[in-house]
Amino acid sequence: MRKLANSELERKSTEEFRSSEKLPIVVVLDNVRSAYNVGSVFRTADAFPVEAIYLCGITGYPPHKEILKTALGATETVKWKYNKSTLEVVSELKELGYKIYAIEQAEGSVPLNNLKLETLNFKFAVIFGHEVEGVQQDVLNACDGCIEIPQGGTKHSLNIAVSAGVVLWEFFRNWKAK
Repeated sequence: MRKLANSELERKSTEEFRSSEKLPIVVVLDNVRSAYNVGSVFRTADAFPVEAIYLCGITGYPPHKEILKTALGATETVKWKYNKSTLEVVSELKELGYKIYAIEQAEGSVPLNNLKLETLNFKFAVIFGHEVEGVQQDVLNACDGCIEIPQGGTKHSLNIAVSAGVVLWEFFRNWKAK
């Protein structure tokens, strides 16, 4: 076994990525305070090609130094938009036909592994919240539902960048299987 060289990875150019088919999902970051987490989410959104990222509230946005450091160029490939109000973004996305799901531990949340993504034929928006406070309650109230990542440890919490990776991988895996 040997590692593949960069030239063997068949990476898309920025232009090829922008024009390629995207996963029918957008990511909404609701008051994410760590610019490093934001940059990591950009990188994940490039790896599992999402339509766009909405950066809301106190969430930093490019060209913030720490975002650029962890995004490794993904801010140039993934479409993004900043809006101070997460609720405005949720309303806008609903008008565009998206089903809105918060990634949150909440009453009635659906475990990610129980979500039947292969049977759902609509566009999704997934909202990731503040590292300590989670998704704002008023935003949660505006969602169509909540998705929870099942966990078995003592912390019952994952870093937001890790959560985004887990959730987007599950959506991507199901999308590719269609």
